[in-house]
Amino acid sequence: MKRILLLAASHALTLGVGFALGIYLLPVLTAPTAPSTPEAAAAAGPTAYTGRFKRDLKDSDLLHWGEGTVTVGRERIALVGKLAPGPDYKLYLAPEFVETEADFARLKPRMIRVGDVRTFENFVIDVPPTVDVSAYSTVIVWCETFSQFITAARYR
Repeated sequence: MKRILLLAASHALTLGVGFALGIYLLPVLTAPTAPSTPEAAAAAGPTAYTGRFKRDLKDSDLLHWGEGTVTVGRERIALVGKLAPGPDYKLYLAPEFVETEADFARLKPRMIRVGDVRTFENFVIDVPPTVDVSAYSTVIVWCETFSQFITAARYR
């Protein structure tokens, strides 16, 4: 009986670790090809704002972080840098700086979702024509599935 319980526990632990690794690695394995650094750097256009994603924000941690320069233009938002891999990342614009999940939840009604982040090293995301980037000050990467703050940068 003791042996059966030990086998069941070890198999459950292995299954749990495999499932967690799958959630973490699947977005990395299925991500499209990221834009090159020059492509991402040129994508936002000449009249763009810039900001920096930093690893040391309050709710950033070992699995939820971003670093690099984010450029916000009227037509595109681009990152030259890296994000921690994860599922279901969304890019938001906010009227004020956010660095915690609580702040995100408080301000979400005043934010606008720009699009999906599908790559983890550099990205370029088109800004919908109805979005006025000058009406906001901060760009945020958020994991929608797990309601996790990833990173943010003030650009204005």
